[in-house]
Amino acid sequence: MPELGPVAWPPAPINSERLVLREPEARDRAAFIELYASPQVHTYLGGPRPCDELERRMPEKPERRPGLFVIELDGAMIGMVELKRYEADASAGVRPDAGESELGCLLLPRAWGHGYGVEACAAALDWLAGVRPGEPVVLRTQTANERSMRLAERLGFTEEGRYEAYGAQQWLGVRSAHVPSSAPSS
Repeated sequence: MPELGPVAWPPAPINSERLVLREPEARDRAAFIELYASPQVHTYLGGPRPCDELERRMPEKPERRPGLFVIELDGAMIGMVELKRYEADASAGVRPDAGESELGCLLLPRAWGHGYGVEACAAALDWLAGVRPGEPVVLRTQTANERSMRLAERLGFTEEGRYEAYGAQQWLGVRSAHVPSSAPSS
């Protein structure tokens, strides 16, 4: 699993206008299971995982790992945002010649359409810019995933390429560190 490297982890909770980004806690277990078992959330991610399997395998205290933030609204988890760090020449890197982080975000369907994804990702990107100034960030999604494509655009990612994988066309975008993360509201 890639990590953020020598960045101190965990950071203090990150507050945005409406959200808190924080480490996973035991109280988030049910929301993680709901998130991973959701057919709507996993439409473009290979499908949901069976709820009974998740109940058996997920630890009582969800895994803490560098770069993984719970998105909290009014005291409850509504999703997660993750920044995975890859060093140049890493075999799992998106662009093997570049040191970079990859942004990922999942929200529970009831949280869709309120701008929470943009707000949470912008806060995570601001945090990353503070601990790794100048580092580019990449985002991958299926071109058919209109929500993710809009999110990438609103956050300032520009297309670097398209490719076929998992039986579908994929999109790769890059966000240079100089792009401001404060995205306009819609």
